[in-house]
Amino acid sequence: MRSPHQAQVTPGDPPFNPEAGGSVGITELYDSLTPPPQPLPTPSAPPPLRRHHRAALLAGAAAIAVAGAGGITAYASAHKTITLDVDGKVTTVETFQGDVADLLADHGVEVTDRDSVTPGTDGTLRDGGMVVVRYGHQVTIQADGERRTTWVAALDADQALATLSGRSGDVALVPSRSGGRVTLPMRLDADGPVNLVVGGETQRVADGAANLDELLAANDVTVDADDRVTVERGQPVSPGAPSVTVVVKQVQTSVERTFTRLSFDTTRAEDPDRFEDLDPYVATEGAVGKRVTSWDVTRVDGRIVDREKRATAIERRPVDEVIMYGTKARPEPEPAPEPEPEPAAPEQAEEPEPAPETGSVVTGGVWASLAECESGGDPTTNTGNGYYGLYQFSQPTWEAMGGSGLPSDASAAEQTMRAQALQQQSGWGQWPGCAAALGLY
Repeated sequence: MRSPHQAQVTPGDPPFNPEAGGSVGITELYDSLTPPPQPLPTPSAPPPLRRHHRAALLAGAAAIAVAGAGGITAYASAHKTITLDVDGKVTTVETFQGDVADLLADHGVEVTDRDSVTPGTDGTLRDGGMVVVRYGHQVTIQADGERRTTWVAALDADQALATLSGRSGDVALVPSRSGGRVTLPMRLDADGPVNLVVGGETQRVADGAANLDELLAANDVTVDADDRVTVERGQPVSPGAPSVTVVVKQVQTSVERTFTRLSFDTTRAEDPDRFEDLDPYVATEGAVGKRVTSWDVTRVDGRIVDREKRATAIERRPVDEVIMYGTKARPEPEPAPEPEPEPAAPEQAEEPEPAPETGSVVTGGVWASLAECESGGDPTTNTGNGYYGLYQFSQPTWEAMGGSGLPSDASAAEQTMRAQALQQQSGWGQWPGCAAALGLY
């Protein structure tokens, strides 16, 4: 039988010859073919690495270290702390966003083109930076004598007026009216006091951050539909003084009347029954009239600023004075009679009886008859028709004859004396009715 293993022949050993004599056992045959066991080698350090393999390992480790450091740096640069001011509400936020628009979106802040964002919505965020949002408000302004509406993005009235004055010069805010309230869509001054002027009187209000209607209510200022309210801005008179002023002008409207005296005219009329050589007399006393005019009057803080005519009417018409002039010619005198014997001396005419000194009724003679005809003989007669006393003097005629006061207040004697003087001056035509009835002319 052949062994499957090829015999290993050690150099120097005699070759195996199967034909040689003697017997060889299987053990000896195996032993002769198998070398003796060798001792195990002593362990030693692994052989050193080659230089280029070591360099590769160092480079890999360095790359890992650099990558880790870069990640830390990128994280640090992406994280930011931002101060966010939304219409005066200030918060500090942490963000990884890179621009303003994304930051506002993250915090639910919606803006339109009416609003103001600083920096702009496309601005880049930087750690420690600040984003300010001011919402736009539609306001009514008074500028250059005209009123109009406009939009302005501002925190308070102070900022709004500062912005608007740059556009139109002298500007005032005009509050809106609703349900008896006077309001603005923003606070007055978030950082300082304000002045409140009511009826021309000024007071300083420390809390300018209030809304307009709150400020008026807190200071017991009631505004009605006619009153005018504006919010104005000026330079503070001193550090810390108000720059915003609320002006309430109290407007009062009323209907007032004025009276105008209407003069009378004097007319001349003819009396055909009166001799032309007699003095004229007043047939109708003149009387002034009165015109009444009503006005719509507007006062602002007690001063009249407007007055418009409402209506006019004549309350009493004037009465023209009528003066009568005689036109009757006297008859031609009778021709002189033939001379006659020297007549006896004419009897001296009796002196008229003097009127009584007191207010008693005149009696006797022509003057008593005339007084009885004119006034019933009562020296105190005053019927309200403009004629007074025994002989029904008009006031101008009485005064022209030297009298004072009312004729009806004078004594009967004084009335008779002045009536006699009037008759001597103007004739019996001063009492045309009664004189004619008594046959005096």
